[in-house]
Amino acid sequence: MESLKQRRTIRKYQQKDISSDLLNDLLETSFRASTVGNMQVYSVIVTRDADRKARLAPAHFNQPMVKTAPAVLTFCIDLRRFSKWCEQRKAEPGYNNFEWFVTGAVDALLVAQTFCVAAEEKGLGICYLGTTTYTPQMIIEALELPELVFPITTVTVGWPAETPAQVDRLPLEAIVHEETYHDYTPEDIDRLYAYKESLPENKQFIAENNKETLAQVFTDVRYTKKDSEAMSENLWKVMKQQGF
Repeated sequence: MESLKQRRTIRKYQQKDISSDLLNDLLETSFRASTVGNMQVYSVIVTRDADRKARLAPAHFNQPMVKTAPAVLTFCIDLRRFSKWCEQRKAEPGYNNFEWFVTGAVDALLVAQTFCVAAEEKGLGICYLGTTTYTPQMIIEALELPELVFPITTVTVGWPAETPAQVDRLPLEAIVHEETYHDYTPEDIDRLYAYKESLPENKQFIAENNKETLAQVFTDVRYTKKDSEAMSENLWKVMKQQGF
């Protein structure tokens, strides 16, 4: 519980390798995560090679930790392995559809988070890369992913070379709903986001981007509607190209 409460994202790593024994133990442990139907419709691509990491970097907007982390783990939806097993056992698979794409994403993300908790408990630091679904085709090409395999999230992992401050989180009442969903009043929104809006670093974001509110930094600068729609269109196209 204490490790979870004190966790923080690590983007700078010591130039110290992670032993194969430790990494494999963490991965094997993470595979005990819940999985739909005990089917394990996921795969993990472990990238240690410097040249291969360099090929991955542009897909992640060249964030430096892709090259500097001793290991980069790409967690993939994988309906290929299970479908091949079905076909070789005289069973007809029907898993090349959107339902199983979502199911595979759930499976893969459960494994990814279980891995991260286990890794942090061993003293390692991790960083999720949300860029994985921005340009999936680049990752598919770099990792040579076949049909029915799709990258859904990426984690860099290594021994921490920094101890950054924890970032803010919304209070419990903002997220937990008792029995049914309780919609938010304008007063609720003001109260629940007051702390986030009061932080000096967030006020600095507003000033640096010449905006009136923190929300405008998100909608107008960081995650625009135009970019989101373009990435959504590309995500759907690449999903189809991968056989879903």
